[in-house]
Amino acid sequence: MGRTRPKTRKVKPVVTENTAEDPAPLPPISALLEKAQSLIVQCDYDLASRFARRILDRKSGNVDAKEILGVAQLETGDLLAAKEVRLAHRASLAPARLEPAGFSSADPARLQTFESLIPPHPEAPAVPPPSAYLYLAQLSEDDPRLALRHYQSAVDILSGQLKGKERAVEARKPSDDTEAETRANIVRALIGMVEIWMDPSYELCDDPAAEKTCEDLLNFALQTDPGNTEALQALASVRMSQQRPEEAKACLEQAWAQWKDLDLDDPKLPPIPSRLSIVKLFLELALYTPALLVLQGIMASDDQEVEAWYLEGWCFFLMAEQAQENGGKLDELTWEELARDARDCLETCQMLHTGEEHPDAPLLEHTRELIAKLELLGIQPSPEGEGDVDGEGWEDVDGSDDDGDVDMA
Repeated sequence: MGRTRPKTRKVKPVVTENTAEDPAPLPPISALLEKAQSLIVQCDYDLASRFARRILDRKSGNVDAKEILGVAQLETGDLLAAKEVRLAHRASLAPARLEPAGFSSADPARLQTFESLIPPHPEAPAVPPPSAYLYLAQLSEDDPRLALRHYQSAVDILSGQLKGKERAVEARKPSDDTEAETRANIVRALIGMVEIWMDPSYELCDDPAAEKTCEDLLNFALQTDPGNTEALQALASVRMSQQRPEEAKACLEQAWAQWKDLDLDDPKLPPIPSRLSIVKLFLELALYTPALLVLQGIMASDDQEVEAWYLEGWCFFLMAEQAQENGGKLDELTWEELARDARDCLETCQMLHTGEEHPDAPLLEHTRELIAKLELLGIQPSPEGEGDVDGEGWEDVDGSDDDGDVDMA
């Protein structure tokens, strides 16, 4: 009998989680977008740009990814170029331009990212995102008329969106938050246009139509969002340029009244840059008490805010000058006491500016000039531990009554 052929046993292949034949599925683009957006909120711009590029590698025309990439590029740009002339110094206390940190108009890569989102770029969406025009407007500061066109395009798109929301009221209840945000964005764009027309570094400032154009833009802003505090502050700035200080005071009082009694953690409280802007306007109108009250709130939230220390020191310096002119006292404080408060604030500002490597060189220069003037007057800093540099001594600022109201006269 012959030998039988043994049966061959079939061995099943071992299946592992990661095999060459079965690669892990790619994460959905929606998940990558959500992650990139959260990283922008966390200010992790480098990682956010990497996620945006991963999306664009898979779908080159994704509008949201391009916008995220553009924002990340801006935020990781040249901070010094963005801020070096934006903060007020010396006696010029004009409101700062509304710009994200890191804007550098000299970088074509940043321009190209946002330009790919608007016509005539072949990959531009049918309805460009208004944010692309807003960023391009602020990046086009070398060409003010181009910047105005970008702002106007953003306003046109946002206004169309707002009308669409209004038409949808009867069909469904719209999101109040979304509508409010749209109105606020329209106002910011209009204010950006006003700032260009008012900027003395542009020839537009001398155009005969400048004053009426600013009036029309701000009227439209307040029609779009009645009582908008940023629009009221901008209108106050225009009134001051027109030598109409009483009307400017009225605008500031109306703006400040909307949030001066809010808690520091109230989401309706304007961001610190906006509050710093109103302080500058108060100082220009010699309204020192409301300026100090606003600064007190800012420092309660962030006692490392360099510009707040600078403005408080500048405020006390101006008050000391006024006290000297009025016989040596102001609100029961001698000019020497006010001058020493100014010296303490300015010394703190200088220390923080140096320690943080703050980019605003003109602010530091003016701070040092003021300190030098105080030194010549014989004003020395308070002994360590004695100076009231934490703001607690200004809980009851002279000029306010029992319910917190302040006389703006």
